[in-house]
Amino acid sequence: MPSRLPPLNALKAFEAAARHLSVKLAAEELCVTPGAVSQMIRVLEENLGVKLFERVTRGIFLTDAGRDYLPSIRNAFRQIADASERIAGQVESGLLTVSATPFFASAWLVPRLSSFREALPDIDLQIVTSNALVDFSRSEVDVAIRHGMGRYPGLRSDRVVTVEMIAVATPNLIERLGFPDRPSDLARWPQVHDSERKGWSLWFETHNASEWTEVRGPSFDDSGLLLKAVLAGQGAGLLPAALVQDDLRDGRLVQLFPSANMEEFAYYLVCPNNKQSQPKIAAFRDWILNDQRN
Repeated sequence: MPSRLPPLNALKAFEAAARHLSVKLAAEELCVTPGAVSQMIRVLEENLGVKLFERVTRGIFLTDAGRDYLPSIRNAFRQIADASERIAGQVESGLLTVSATPFFASAWLVPRLSSFREALPDIDLQIVTSNALVDFSRSEVDVAIRHGMGRYPGLRSDRVVTVEMIAVATPNLIERLGFPDRPSDLARWPQVHDSERKGWSLWFETHNASEWTEVRGPSFDDSGLLLKAVLAGQGAGLLPAALVQDDLRDGRLVQLFPSANMEEFAYYLVCPNNKQSQPKIAAFRDWILNDQRN
């Protein structure tokens, strides 16, 4: 057993050579010569007292000892990378990029920016609007706010606010189908859906309307597009009351039943599990979940 840790450069050379099964490719990755990689591997083998590679005419392959050693080295490098990322997150700039749906950004987030600046003056928000789910591994987005059930594998999800959702339709559609007497009457109507196609299901459950069993009709990941489809007479829609108040007032839409309380169908703050403890993300989460105007 070695009396001290092996040289870090030797471990890096071993991991790269084992991954590529090529001294040449490992050298290109590490920006050194193949001879240097071979020398570092020899140093490591001497330090450990075992052979890690077998050399053949056309390349190298791992010995049993090398195969046993590799997972631990990879895990160690991964832990170093994760720890470095956490520390870097504590000293990085105060810019926090938030992805939100256009409706939430305009109706909820922007009116509260003064409150945010007072609570967290050292963090600058960059708000980008989108309805698509964020690929956190390929974007600069730190956190996202999405409407739905809050079930996103691999992500931390915190419910921010449940908005008042109401069932609406155009006067022409109501004239054609007749005003519904009971919530279950809408089971025979065409419906326009959210992207997760869960809203109407929850709405009928809330109203104890068991007659509705099948999800049919178009769905949209944008509340604005869903509203346009409802205004075009494509079916009844479930929409935030704040989004349709002008259309209700001007008679373009009619509210079919009182608003339903669907707690799970809400706006959620989501971020990767491995980034949830970054100071700026934790601070934003605390603010948005504790703002008194929720």
